[in-house]
Amino acid sequence: MDNLKFRKLRASEIDCRIQTVKNNGVSVLLYKDARVDQNILDETVGPMNWQRRHKRDNRNCIVSIWDEDKKQWVEKEDTGTESNTEAEKGLASDSFKRACFNWGIGRELYSAPFIWINGADKSDRFSVKKIGYDDEGNISELVIINQKTRKVVYSMGSTEKVEKEEPVRDTNKDRISEAHVNTLVNLIRQAGVNEQKLLEQKKVQRWDELTYDVYFPLLKLLQTAVKGKAAVNENKGKN
Repeated sequence: MDNLKFRKLRASEIDCRIQTVKNNGVSVLLYKDARVDQNILDETVGPMNWQRRHKRDNRNCIVSIWDEDKKQWVEKEDTGTESNTEAEKGLASDSFKRACFNWGIGRELYSAPFIWINGADKSDRFSVKKIGYDDEGNISELVIINQKTRKVVYSMGSTEKVEKEEPVRDTNKDRISEAHVNTLVNLIRQAGVNEQKLLEQKKVQRWDELTYDVYFPLLKLLQTAVKGKAAVNENKGKN
């Protein structure tokens, strides 16, 4: 029992949780799931040599491990906090995870750096791709990826570099950019179209109110109109 030591968490055993959300990105925390604690306890001391019990309506959890040398249970206890979803279940899970921290399971997560991911928002989900530890058990290498794009969005102590992610455009909601407005206005003038009537037809007062799902078909029509007008003028010149 005196030599009891739990291994460090693997990348696949660490989850990412968004902590704060700002206009230019999000900060992320690393955490472990209660099932990870259960698996590591089973793996290290055996499923028959540890137990847990709760008190104070699940606020406190006591994790006990059997000491074969002393022929007794050794206990470590901690207090949890309620989750935002299932309060009672979340409280039991959190107090259990905290008690396991006291035993040393996942304690290395306390050495995690501040993790900031530029350009991300609350809808994004992240995973730990790679993690490494120094001789003192502190996190020395960390690579986090976006679960959807599989691109590296955070890297520390690794040769893997952060990959720039292009924003995914929602063509049904996003309004067109200023550059696209200028392109549209130039084509309207070249095509000789009545701009005010076209605005009324598209049910907008200004072109920057257009969304991309309306913009692209209109762009194609105007480009065709400009080509048609140019062809007509070319034929007149020949005649």
